[in-house]
Amino acid sequence: MTSIEIKVASYNIRKAIGTDRTRRPIRILNVLEEIDADIVILQEADRRFGRRQSALPAFLIEAHSDYKPVPLDVQRDSMGWHGNAILVREDIEVRHHDIIHIPYLEPRGVITARLGVKGQALSVFGMHLDLSGLWRTKQANVIADRAREEQEHSPTILTGDLNEWRRNAGCLKVFGKHFSVLDCGRSFHSQRPLARLDRIMHCDRVEALEWGVHHSSLATQASDHLPVWARLRV
Repeated sequence: MTSIEIKVASYNIRKAIGTDRTRRPIRILNVLEEIDADIVILQEADRRFGRRQSALPAFLIEAHSDYKPVPLDVQRDSMGWHGNAILVREDIEVRHHDIIHIPYLEPRGVITARLGVKGQALSVFGMHLDLSGLWRTKQANVIADRAREEQEHSPTILTGDLNEWRRNAGCLKVFGKHFSVLDCGRSFHSQRPLARLDRIMHCDRVEALEWGVHHSSLATQASDHLPVWARLRV
């Protein structure tokens, strides 16, 4: 099978609340337009309380982007699960999707989807890990085991807000045993980036060509995290 190139992004959108403390979903979609990725994995994509409604209303996504959410079929008003969501280009086929229960101190979960991109199968995992280092390591072990199983079926990419402040320890050490962990750069806090909390990882059936942090004037306002991205050959 011939190889394909795709662009993947990971973005903690903080429920669409910007650094000016106002909720502006259209601003998030404008940042995604700047990044121009084929697949976007979001964290904090749903509101935290009440009906946990999607922070990006479906009509806005449809009207102001060429993305579609992967339908996780978990909560009626939410786009994601525990705030994690996946957006893909309209021409990408969603072949399978699932949620993964992980050990947690505070409510956390992982989502996964098996996609068809230009005829090539591709699996993606989206996550937002615990603030506790001990629980992050436990979570990483569960996710890594599941992702290793998945890569037997198709090339696999993992992304998300790992909440890991250390460079090569904790959950990064766990993931690094089986996957390449890209250091995209400092993504938090968006107005004065100090920490490399957001990561993109891939199995050995995927080659990373370019990667980085999307640091635009709009992105510094749209959320407290900057998006990270990678151009990959599958």
